[in-house]
Amino acid sequence: MQLSLVIPLLNEAESLPELYRWITEVMQKNGFTYEIIFLDDGSTDNSWDIIYRLAQKDPHVKGVKFRRNYGKSQALHAGFKMAKGDVVITMDADLQDNPEEIPDLYHMIAAENYDLVSGWKKIRYDSKLKKNLPSKLFNWAARKVSGLELHDFNCGLKAYKNEVVKDINVYGEMHRYIPFLAKNKGYTKIGEKVVRHQARKYGETKFGSDRFIKGVLDLITLWFLTRFAKRPMHFFGSLGILMFMVGGLATFIILGMKAYNLIKHIPAPLVTDRPWFYIAIASMLMGIQFFLAGFIGEMFIQNNPKVNFYEIETVTE
Repeated sequence: MQLSLVIPLLNEAESLPELYRWITEVMQKNGFTYEIIFLDDGSTDNSWDIIYRLAQKDPHVKGVKFRRNYGKSQALHAGFKMAKGDVVITMDADLQDNPEEIPDLYHMIAAENYDLVSGWKKIRYDSKLKKNLPSKLFNWAARKVSGLELHDFNCGLKAYKNEVVKDINVYGEMHRYIPFLAKNKGYTKIGEKVVRHQARKYGETKFGSDRFIKGVLDLITLWFLTRFAKRPMHFFGSLGILMFMVGGLATFIILGMKAYNLIKHIPAPLVTDRPWFYIAIASMLMGIQFFLAGFIGEMFIQNNPKVNFYEIETVTE
């Protein structure tokens, strides 16, 4: 099978029939062998009824219904497990992703040997204040942290080799950072393609403004795990030593000044009356706690049966 289309959705009953017809036309025109996997992430409208009817009449259609809304990452994870096509393409169900882009995306994976191709909605029809500006800031931060020169990390329209989607673990709300996850797994041929953005035709967006805050927090998490998941002592231990040394130096200076005043018979307040003394002591205690956190983290790593975090690509016979 050439193509698996993985489409997560939430309350998109109005869009589904039109999206299905559009995808089918593109598939038949290009002669693809394909499957369409619709993932209903806890819809409360009749999205599932439409998916079920489509699956009954068309063997290319498969449907998955979650008991409740778990999020886009979980839907993609389930779809990736099911996908059988050599090339896997993800897209949103709201008709804002154009199925006419599918042949070019497929060609970039199958013929040009990209591991992953991310869409770039260069011209958007969203509100500039609500989505465009925050999206640009978010993508700038993601580029700096990941080292990937992609303009639109959060674009739902992406293409992958099948082995890539089987190898990455999409959890939480990490669907925004799938290219970053793929890079961390050793897939380095990651490309980008300008794709057409369609204005939303039905309903309203399912994502609120809080997604940008969550996105930044997830980016920090991913950066930390990428750099220190295998060596927590390098982060916590270094920070702990630094704080302990700063606190210890400050305490030494404060006590030294007190001793000097006593020797010179210069009136001076009690050390315990100075707020800087308590700040210095707190810094030393926090330094010890950070160091112990790193030490405990190292103990967990050493007792992990998967302590050797490496991926083997091929082995000669």
